[in-house]
Amino acid sequence: MYSPHVRREATSLIDSGISFTEVSRRMGINRSTLQSWMRDRSLVDKYLGTDLCPRCTPVSSPPEPLDAYSYLLGLYLGDGCLTPAGDPRKGVWRLRVMCSDTWPGLIELCAGAMAAIRPDHKVSRVPSTGCTEVHGNWKHWPCLFPQHGPGKKHDRTIALEPWQQAIVEKHTKEFVRGLVHSDGSRVLNRIKRKLPGDGEQYYEYPRYHFTNVSTDIIRLFTEALDRLEIPWKVHTKKRGKSYKDTYVVSVSQREAVARMDSFVGPKY
Repeated sequence: MYSPHVRREATSLIDSGISFTEVSRRMGINRSTLQSWMRDRSLVDKYLGTDLCPRCTPVSSPPEPLDAYSYLLGLYLGDGCLTPAGDPRKGVWRLRVMCSDTWPGLIELCAGAMAAIRPDHKVSRVPSTGCTEVHGNWKHWPCLFPQHGPGKKHDRTIALEPWQQAIVEKHTKEFVRGLVHSDGSRVLNRIKRKLPGDGEQYYEYPRYHFTNVSTDIIRLFTEALDRLEIPWKVHTKKRGKSYKDTYVVSVSQREAVARMDSFVGPKY
């Protein structure tokens, strides 16, 4: 499947007097395909607005809407992956995000963000044990999520492209929300204090936790918190020689929790 700008370039070359054979040689497009485009010009812009990748156009642009993409990027880094959809030779990819059935609102938010990026295509929900897979198929998902690669995320480098960094800096709250909705939680911490004599007193206070094995993803999360001027602490859970350490970022100061509540809030 050829992008509209490729189709337009090929037909423009033919219109300028260059032969089908020469255009086929230059662009690697079959002569019969070129001839069909020239016979029916509606085929040239057939996929304009439906399958056009913003990263593959001659002048690339970020995926829109930016806030939905920033949120979806956070979900992808936490609980998402890309896998071939059907026959790998067709080059169609499936963006899959696993959402716990405990949080039906999260499932809808994930599906809504995915649909906003590709409004002309179907977003599916596949139930599984205790969770729902939200997914959509497209050839260009790797263009939007270049962090895709073989193996687990924590076994390879995870770094944002400059255009992605620009988006998360502009829409940091949505990015943090996506990360927390994937690998984070809002919990009540219960503390026991001894009173004079043999007495004890318990009190509770809310805090946010974000847990991940990838030091790169932890760094992206804490850098985002720094931009929002939200204080945080991190501690390491040792898991033994055969496992990678798990990192937990905690936001517990009262003002910081209130700030997180204003744009993240509990899952629902």
